[in-house]
Amino acid sequence: MIKNTIFSLFLLVAAIILAFSSPAFAEIKDWQINFQKPVTPMMEHIIDFHHMMLYIITAIVLFVMGLLIYVMIRFNAKSNPTPSTTTHNVPLEILWTVVPVIILIVIAVPSFKLLFFEARNPEPELTVKVIGNQWNWTFEYPENGDISFTSVMIEDKNIDKSKGQIRLLSSDNPMVIPVNTNVLFQVTASDVLHAFAVPQFGIKVDAVPGRLNSTWAHVTKTGTYYGQCSELCGKSHAFMPIEIKVVEKEEFALWVKSQGGKMKDEVVAQPEASVIPASLPVPAEDIKSAEPVIAKDAATEVKAMPEKTPEIKKE
Repeated sequence: MIKNTIFSLFLLVAAIILAFSSPAFAEIKDWQINFQKPVTPMMEHIIDFHHMMLYIITAIVLFVMGLLIYVMIRFNAKSNPTPSTTTHNVPLEILWTVVPVIILIVIAVPSFKLLFFEARNPEPELTVKVIGNQWNWTFEYPENGDISFTSVMIEDKNIDKSKGQIRLLSSDNPMVIPVNTNVLFQVTASDVLHAFAVPQFGIKVDAVPGRLNSTWAHVTKTGTYYGQCSELCGKSHAFMPIEIKVVEKEEFALWVKSQGGKMKDEVVAQPEASVIPASLPVPAEDIKSAEPVIAKDAATEVKAMPEKTPEIKKE
């Protein structure tokens, strides 16, 4: 029994060593074995929570594995031919009830903090409406002069790698947002369920027809970031990429003007024309001095009204 256990552990270690020494391992990119690099505070908090959970889970796994190995060695038929008949142990039962509760509390506190942080939707400086269609995305900027356009995936035959385009991820009209700006995404759909998801932003929200969901992002680095529809929506579900270009605020202002829109602080509501002019010319001869008006109390003023006697008709 012990020899078989040692041999199994040896094979496991050998397999790990071979895997790490393989030439293919050196070609693995960071985002293939870990999260993509975060560019928003939300994603940074998600990664921190993940690491905390990883430490807790690793400790639990090692503890349980140690107990199993100890039981296999200490209480096998050869080492312990006469098994114990113990059925209850009050201190042990209290311990294995209290310890998991404490672990869950340790997990719950940062978990709820993260959920509230994701759902808080701070004061938006830019609003982008995202509409999922079969099988493309429509982006609208309602606060910037009603800019609206549809983003479609670039087909394989049209991919230009010299421009940094990526197969299955690049689109013909990417979304453009400014860096270091609170961006509110209002997400809906025009036909079936979709999901707007950008891993490096740490956002994923369902696009539901007839319903307006929302999420937010505060991107701290310029660059091009990608996402995909994350809800099965039909035959071309795999071909609905999300490409977002994050640029400096000055460059974003130029892009808005190139789209025929205006910046939020430039879009000012025009006052409605009044039907009646504010001032009318009045002839001088029509102007008369007004006599003072004496206010009267209707409750105390009594006027004598002539009494009318009913007429009696004679037959």
